[in-house]
Amino acid sequence: MSIKAEESTRRSKRFEILEKRPVNNDGFVKEWPEVGFVAMSSPNDPSPSVKVREGKIIELDGKKREEFDMLDQFIADHTIDPKKAESIMKMDSLDIARKLVDINVPRKEIIEISKGMSPAKVVEVLNHLNVVELMMALQKMRARKTPSNQCHVTNVRDNPVLMAADAAEAALLGFDEQETTVGVVRYAPFNALALLIGSQTAKGGVLTQDALEEATELRLAMLGLTSYAETISIYGTESTFMDGDDTPWSKAFLASAYASRGAKMRFTSGTGSEVQLAGTEGKSMLYLETRCVMMAKGAGVQGLQNGSISCIGIPASVPSGIRAVLAENLTTTMFDLEVASGNDQTFSHSEIRRSAKMLCQLLPGTDFIFSGFSAVPNYEDMFAGSNMDSADVDDFLVIQRDMKVDGGLKPVNEEEVIKYRYRAAKALQAVFEELGFPVITDEEVEAATYGNDSNDMPPRNVVEDLKATERILNEGITGLEAALALVKHGYEEIAERIFNMLKQRVAGDYLQTSAIINEENETVSAINDENDYTGPGTGYRLSGERWEEIKNIRQEISKDDLK
Repeated sequence: MSIKAEESTRRSKRFEILEKRPVNNDGFVKEWPEVGFVAMSSPNDPSPSVKVREGKIIELDGKKREEFDMLDQFIADHTIDPKKAESIMKMDSLDIARKLVDINVPRKEIIEISKGMSPAKVVEVLNHLNVVELMMALQKMRARKTPSNQCHVTNVRDNPVLMAADAAEAALLGFDEQETTVGVVRYAPFNALALLIGSQTAKGGVLTQDALEEATELRLAMLGLTSYAETISIYGTESTFMDGDDTPWSKAFLASAYASRGAKMRFTSGTGSEVQLAGTEGKSMLYLETRCVMMAKGAGVQGLQNGSISCIGIPASVPSGIRAVLAENLTTTMFDLEVASGNDQTFSHSEIRRSAKMLCQLLPGTDFIFSGFSAVPNYEDMFAGSNMDSADVDDFLVIQRDMKVDGGLKPVNEEEVIKYRYRAAKALQAVFEELGFPVITDEEVEAATYGNDSNDMPPRNVVEDLKATERILNEGITGLEAALALVKHGYEEIAERIFNMLKQRVAGDYLQTSAIINEENETVSAINDENDYTGPGTGYRLSGERWEEIKNIRQEISKDDLK
């Protein structure tokens, strides 16, 4: 039958309903290779090539040495093994892709192959893999056998009391790393101190960082108020690197500054950053990110935070973009680096879409599945909101239980959370009193114990707080002084945990690839917890006490409850 002219503008009710779905508030872009809006394979990506003469690489991905930009030169001189390159580059890319998913090909063999590949060769290999195959490869290639998780702990007022309480709850949930940043830059020392004390309240061994400009971040690490850093950004083209007044060599020098002072660090990069900075040279996002990964390897850092990070909206807007994000995580592990695999920026209005993206890292497992999960409400997350926040904790715990997969977290009960939030706030109150900082009132302690966000907190005197934060840097107040203050006020257990973290800085064991520190103050890394996955029955297996812990969510009922 024909549609009458007057009815031609009539809408389908089903399409009207669809248009109101959250996913249709997201942004989607047709592929646009000229400006880099292409995920994994641009017509402008170079063909793989390496030529070696007298032990030096003289051609890389179609460029002669005299045409190299600074990334080409750094990768050629510090990452690719010229003794292996020409023979490995002759290997069929499909054969290498099949080795990645073959359980009979061990991880170590793939790492040896990666030493001889150019960036374009890596991209060519990964384009042979679908999403499931990428996850299969990632399960085998991650460095540390045991997966883990990282969180954000921030608030819009930079309230140190609330931050300490939130950090204690996050540690109780099982986050092995905690990251904060600031709304007001001068609050940074208080945030670092609050995170340090709160994170060590419920258990020992939690690594903490305060994401800032690099000089202040390094200074806080030297004072022992933080224990790692990751917001040292690198980029995939020369122009974007120069926008930050940086080079691969300056970043490598900064990495050595952290390592020489016993602080763990990793670089940060991610697909889409060059698009945002209008410097893609027409290349695909994955090609540029592969250059970042290889630069990080050449610089000698132990790991990389990638997975698009704050640029996730860019790859998520183009076809195969979320697949590209998974591929960049895999690329990092192929070069034997720790991967903190993103999921740390909200990118979609759709809960279904956000969950689907997260499963790409949760199911195979990574060194840090989130980098990080917002342990506070997203409107309090000063990193602009995470893929999941404190309101999603129960969902995440149930997904672990549903799929028998370890996402690094564990169920907690309300009484326990209240207990440790209170203890963290009281401990910070004692340190502030001992060091002569502005008073933390009992009203603030109670509000932080039971509150959800900074709206629940009494206002602090910001001017006096900022004067006190300057004292930390000007007087060089250290983590040791915080520990001594805790001892004086009866918080010996928290003090000992902080002191143990300072001892780790001297020992240096946690500078190894993919290191975390357990509650016994023992370093667990790719050295003593190497991923040995070679198929069913091998690698990390969720069982025993850890499986019992994940199973026992507070919502479940037993037969006894039915009597």
